[in-house]
Amino acid sequence: MARGCRAPSSAPTVSLPELRSLLASGRARLFDARSREAAAAGTIPGALNIPVSELESALQMAPAAFQALYSAEKPKLEDEHLVFFCQMGKRGLQAMQLARSLGYTGARNYAGAYREWLEKEG
Repeated sequence: MARGCRAPSSAPTVSLPELRSLLASGRARLFDARSREAAAAGTIPGALNIPVSELESALQMAPAAFQALYSAEKPKLEDEHLVFFCQMGKRGLQAMQLARSLGYTGARNYAGAYREWLEKEG
């Protein structure tokens, strides 16, 4: 992997229309980086809740351990659309940066976050 190669500046974030189309086509994996309590109160349909505080260890688990803990398939390093979000955008951004630092090059942040989703979709 070439160091210093940066994705286009638009790549790490996802807009609501883009997220809608990725979800409609089944191409996005959605991760809710908020606390379990926040996610339990409401989340974007299909999102997997992994609080940002445990994301690093989750992404470093063996696939079987991840599956056992989260009842979902562990994302692969080469997965294209791993979309992280939180309530306002800050933890989603942290989660996306963390995933990218671990080699998940398709990690992106839904900048509008759950707040925008609730407003426009809820």
